[in-house]
Amino acid sequence: MRGIRWDGSPAPPGAGFPTGGKREGRDLKVISPESREFMRQLRETPAFGAEGFDLEALRQGMATRREPTNMSVQCTRSAIDGIPGEWVIAEDASPDLRLLYLHGGGYVSGSGAFYLALAAHISAAAQCAVLLPDYRLAPEYPFPAGLEDCLRAYEWLVAMGPTGPGPAKATFLAGDSAGGGLTLATLLALRDRQRPLPNGAVALSPFADLTLTAESLRSEAELDPIMHPRCLPDFVGLYAAENDLSNPLVSPVFGDYSGIPRLLIQVGQHEIIRDDSVHTAAKARADGVDVTLEVWEGMFHVFQAQEPLLPEGREAIAHIAGFLRSCCAG
Repeated sequence: MRGIRWDGSPAPPGAGFPTGGKREGRDLKVISPESREFMRQLRETPAFGAEGFDLEALRQGMATRREPTNMSVQCTRSAIDGIPGEWVIAEDASPDLRLLYLHGGGYVSGSGAFYLALAAHISAAAQCAVLLPDYRLAPEYPFPAGLEDCLRAYEWLVAMGPTGPGPAKATFLAGDSAGGGLTLATLLALRDRQRPLPNGAVALSPFADLTLTAESLRSEAELDPIMHPRCLPDFVGLYAAENDLSNPLVSPVFGDYSGIPRLLIQVGQHEIIRDDSVHTAAKARADGVDVTLEVWEGMFHVFQAQEPLLPEGREAIAHIAGFLRSCCAG
C-alpha cells in the first residue's frame, strides 16, 4: 500500500524500526534511512501551494477513505449531536477512555475518513476509543462554525461512548494541523465557558498562528515538502474571513493557557508552521501548563499520519500513547 500526502496525492512507502527525533532541543537519534528516502521522493513534486491554490483538488484528496490496515479495528459511523462522525476502536481498547480527534486540512478541507488509519494506530497504542467528527469547513462555514462543532462533539463524547450513553472514565483531545489549532482553541473555549476539561491534549503540527509572522515560514520555505508558504494566506482568508487574526480562538498561539490540562505537542523539523508549535508550547509553559514539546529531526508536516507508518511515526505514536496513559495516572 502506498502512502498519501497531506494533499491526498500518492507518496512513497516507508518501513523499518523505530528510531526517534528531537525532544526539547536534544537529539535522540538521527532520522531513519527510510524517512530520508521518503523525504527525497516527496521533494520530487512541488509542495501544495507552490503552483497555485486548488481547493477542489485538496478537498478531493483529503476526502479519501483510508481504512485501518488492522482488520480487527472496528469503525462505526455515528451522529454526534447532528455532526457526522465515526468511532475507531482497536481490539482491547476501552470504550470508556475516549479521545476526540480533530482532522487537519487547513480549516477548509479534510475528513475523519482520511484519518481512520492514524486513529486506529492511536486506539491500539493507547487502548482508547477514538471519535472522528466531520466539523463544518470554511469558506461555506467560516470561523467560528468549525470550533462550535468541536465543542459540541467533545461535550457529546463526555457523556456518550461507542456503545451508547455512559460517562467516560477519561477524555482526551487531539488533532493535527488545522485540527491541532482547533484542539488548542477548543481547550481555551471549554475553559472560558467553565465546561469540563479533558485529562490531556495532543496537538500534532498545529496551525496555531494565523497572523503568519513566524520565522519558520521563511527558514523552512524551501525545505517543507508538504506545504508552500504561498498557500497559507488562502487558508487564513477562507477560514478567518473578517475576524481578528490575533483572537486566541482563531490563533491559539496568543491564548492564555492558565488552567489548561497537560499538553503534548509534536512537530517536524522541516515545517513552515514549525514555530506555531514552538511558540504555543512556550506560551502555555509560561502560563503554568505542563507541556511536552517534541521537534522531530528531519521530519515533515503530520508525519505520524503517513501510511504505512515510517519508523519515526511509530515511535511518535508510542509517545502519544505513553502521554495519554500518564494523564490517566496523574
